[in-house]
Amino acid sequence: MARPPPGPFMTLWGPLLAGTAILGIVACGSAVPADPPVCENPKVPEVSSLGQCGPTLDWTPINRYQGEFADVVQDREDAVVLIDGRCTGTLIEASAGPVVMTAGHCVGLGDRPLLVFNFEDDPDGDSLMTEGSVIEQAFEPDYALIQLDVTPAVTPVLLTTQATERLAIIQHPRGLPKVIAEGRFLDSCNQLVYYSDLDTLVGSSGAGVLNRQGHLLGIHTDGDCDEKGHGANRGWTAEVIVEASPYLQSSDITDR
Repeated sequence: MARPPPGPFMTLWGPLLAGTAILGIVACGSAVPADPPVCENPKVPEVSSLGQCGPTLDWTPINRYQGEFADVVQDREDAVVLIDGRCTGTLIEASAGPVVMTAGHCVGLGDRPLLVFNFEDDPDGDSLMTEGSVIEQAFEPDYALIQLDVTPAVTPVLLTTQATERLAIIQHPRGLPKVIAEGRFLDSCNQLVYYSDLDTLVGSSGAGVLNRQGHLLGIHTDGDCDEKGHGANRGWTAEVIVEASPYLQSSDITDR
């Protein structure tokens, strides 16, 4: 049964959030001097690395955002969920029924994670806390699907293969209230999508990488950058996840 969170400070998450400190930080800052080399072979997520890319973390609390994606973000952000206080997921549309998609390194097959919708500064709706069952989980591609006990009354996000010049990630970095960050699409190859100048931290793993239309192009899983702004973040594409998933169907991708 759904139940409200215990309070605005999410005291329930204290032990969970404390554990995120050992995972480290992967982030991408605002100054990228040149396009980094991408299209390397897929790697197991390196969530233990320490370091921030660029001098600042450039994101905006979701309910104060007025940037380039403002025309679509409010219709998408309700589908973004905090998972066990340490990862992010997105409720996606699927012909077999909506499920939460996240990173495979966030959960294990058969786990029963706790999920919170609408955990935000100045929330624009009622929070929902529910549990779910992990029905699929893998590392290559790095994804998991969670079937919810209670599905919120929100619109699931559509999957896509169509990249755009600008991308956005709606996320819960460090388990904090929901924020959005924007960045630049670099390339898509070897089953991965690469993007630069798009801030993430531990806790952002599993967040959806959205194209300009607000469709989910991939799942953020890893970062490779430094304090001077070199490097890029990356995630597995929705296309390869659909190909690997028994639950998802080719028709679940809205455009190719």
